[in-house]
Amino acid sequence: MTSDKDNFFQKVYAVAREIPYGRVTSYGAIAKYLGAARSARMVGWAMNNAHSMEDIPAHRVVNRKGLLTGKHHFEGTNLMQQLLENEGLEIMEDQIVDFEKFFWDPAKELK
Repeated sequence: MTSDKDNFFQKVYAVAREIPYGRVTSYGAIAKYLGAARSARMVGWAMNNAHSMEDIPAHRVVNRKGLLTGKHHFEGTNLMQQLLENEGLEIMEDQIVDFEKFFWDPAKELK
């Protein structure tokens, strides 16, 4: 039997898989898209579980200000930053430079 949490996590992963290369979204944007606007923290828990799943680009999910708050869940000290920089984003002091430029809003993009 699948729990509500597992089902929610699967929905989060489905959205995360849609984030394009070189773009990022926030925990809150995913939660809002899924109709659970107050569940950004639960989206974060889902991403914590997903960082080692190769088909889920967990590195592309950050906080609402573009901070790499989940970076400690990746192997190595700067893997999340390196993955984002490899996609063309600039990171300064654990924050995405020009965050708004790279922000991908699932509510607008996944109609």
